[in-house]
Amino acid sequence: MKKIRKMIKEELLKEVENINLFKNSLTTLEGKDIPDKIDGWFNCASNKLTSLEGAPKTVGGHFDCNNNKLTSLEGAPKTVGAFFDCNNNKLTSLEGAPKTINTYFGCTNNKLTSLEGGPKSVKGRYHCYENPITSLEGAPEVASNFQCYKCNLTSLEGAPKTIKKHFVCDNNKLTSLEGAPKSVGGVFSCRFNPGPNGDGFTEEDVRAVCNVKGKIFV
Repeated sequence: MKKIRKMIKEELLKEVENINLFKNSLTTLEGKDIPDKIDGWFNCASNKLTSLEGAPKTVGGHFDCNNNKLTSLEGAPKTVGAFFDCNNNKLTSLEGAPKTINTYFGCTNNKLTSLEGGPKSVKGRYHCYENPITSLEGAPEVASNFQCYKCNLTSLEGAPKTIKKHFVCDNNKLTSLEGAPKSVGGVFSCRFNPGPNGDGFTEEDVRAVCNVKGKIFV
């Protein structure tokens, strides 16, 4: 703990805007003298954290808590200027996540059954693949790239209405595309789903529910 405190204080004295706690075997961020506001980025990835209590409240750049043992995002920053990466944890809820993300939000490979409580606005990519979610309720209304493959989706209800680039919902349990985005600017991919007759979807199925400007993969 003293080593971590010293590291942070030295960085602050040098007016370094970033704090890197990557792979330090940390089990908590509390008691580390972490300031409430970081102008640059904050990296606490690849530790043994079970909570984000003690994390900064505002991060001007990106916030990376990937590859820990987090079950909750309570204590996470309220404001993040760039991306927020909480992939590869044990999250069962997105409650506590920042409400606005400017570049990328990743919550892949967790134990999420719902996207409720997550960010409402994601200006860049939103990746929630490899989670046992069954619907997309709680997803933002707009995203540039949305990937929800390898989940347990039985419905696309709740999906963003507008996808500026690509939408990928491969490897789910979808029998209908109802609830799909109304507009996709790039690729629409819905491969390896049962479809209405057990043999997948057709390009006509996709075009019936979505205005796709790029390629369609079925």
